[in-house]
Amino acid sequence: MKKRLAILISLTLMVMMLLAGCGSEKDGGTFKVGLEAGYAPFNWTQMDDSNGAVKIEGSSEYAGGYDVEIAKKIAEGLGKELVIVKTEWDGLVPALVSGKIDAIIAGMSPTAERKETIDFSDNYYKSDLVMVVKSGSKYENATSIQDFKGAKVTAQLNTFHYSVIEQIEGVDLQLPMDNFPAMRVALESGIIDGYVSERPEGVSAQSANSNFKMVEFKEGFVTSDDDTAIAVGLAKGSDLTEKINEVLAGVSEEDRITIMETAIKNQPAAE
Repeated sequence: MKKRLAILISLTLMVMMLLAGCGSEKDGGTFKVGLEAGYAPFNWTQMDDSNGAVKIEGSSEYAGGYDVEIAKKIAEGLGKELVIVKTEWDGLVPALVSGKIDAIIAGMSPTAERKETIDFSDNYYKSDLVMVVKSGSKYENATSIQDFKGAKVTAQLNTFHYSVIEQIEGVDLQLPMDNFPAMRVALESGIIDGYVSERPEGVSAQSANSNFKMVEFKEGFVTSDDDTAIAVGLAKGSDLTEKINEVLAGVSEEDRITIMETAIKNQPAAE
């Protein structure tokens, strides 16, 4: 009887340990990444898992793009399951600070202002600023930002893109917009003459819609290195930072270019 009782106790303890282990794996086995899924080719929303897209948490939709591919590499390096949390741009930093997500991988620049609130990894992309205009407009052959004197120009809310517009003398500064799809609609409808963006998004815009033209400048915006860099946003003092930097160091510049070119090619057509 005592022997049977001892065996029963041992089995019970083993089951409890297994259950505890499963719980720990579930709790610590995910890497929750926040992005807006509306900034192609860095990130976008699609309806299936084609081209390696990842299902968005709590949704039937999927997220794809350059950021998603980088997030997949990081999750693999961390030994965790990637979970995409679709979040409005303005909500990304609050979501990170509150612990709702583990990282922001959303084409975000490590600006000095943001560094006051969150930490950043090493850069995983760097790009120049461009202007996206309507094909056939008088601005499509501009070579200097000053060619946009009198033009109705905007950029995304709470980005450094919007702050540089004041470098254009006599520009008709418009209110910032919430996201890039909204700016593309405003541009196509003639509400604005152009919006400030980064080169990959500009390439993406004109590739997806022949009504758009990306303008690159000989005399462009004055920016800092941090402004034009893209990095992973992390909570202050996060223990993930060092490991993420190790993973990013293993992604060559050639690989990054290939991932971006593939993202531009795979992006959904503009609506």
